[in-house]
Amino acid sequence: MRSPTVSSGATAAGIEDRLGGRLTAVVAGARRRAFRDGDRHIDTAHLLHSLVESDPRVHDAFAGGSPQVVRLLGYLVQRTIGYGLRWSRTVEEPGTGPVAAAAERDGAEASPAPGRSAPLWSPSAAVALEAAVRRAAARGAVYADGPDLFAALLHDPDCRAVEVLRRSGVEVELLVMAVEGSICQQSTG
Repeated sequence: MRSPTVSSGATAAGIEDRLGGRLTAVVAGARRRAFRDGDRHIDTAHLLHSLVESDPRVHDAFAGGSPQVVRLLGYLVQRTIGYGLRWSRTVEEPGTGPVAAAAERDGAEASPAPGRSAPLWSPSAAVALEAAVRRAAARGAVYADGPDLFAALLHDPDCRAVEVLRRSGVEVELLVMAVEGSICQQSTG
């Protein structure tokens, strides 16, 4: 039996009920940010912004510590007034990594539901949420948490979240190793 797919037109109810409390708050923050910014889709950069602000485990994964996180947050804030404007009216599609393969397999949609004013999930964000739930299940957890979603975002090298990380000077490969090590410790510890 296939798990429910969170598509750009879905409410994500099938996935959101499998998120831990802190991750549910992260998702709500990303949704508010997208709505406030007038974005039609909640994308991976919205999720990254909310994760870094809200989850200390994600914040602590950055090798550059607080200065690196402050620089990243400054860059994320600029998305509505600067570089993010080129994303306006575009849908974030999954890239070429394992997250993209899951999108192709599960058939994530790219078109928004007509007439909706609340932001929908971008296909990349939807696939990342699904991947976070699968990661949690693989480590024996009932609910996905921040590091699960963070790892899922990092594994799509073409998503907006990874683009933001790279542009702000974060070495994504080091971050992947830090997050993977943290998740392995959670499952054994």
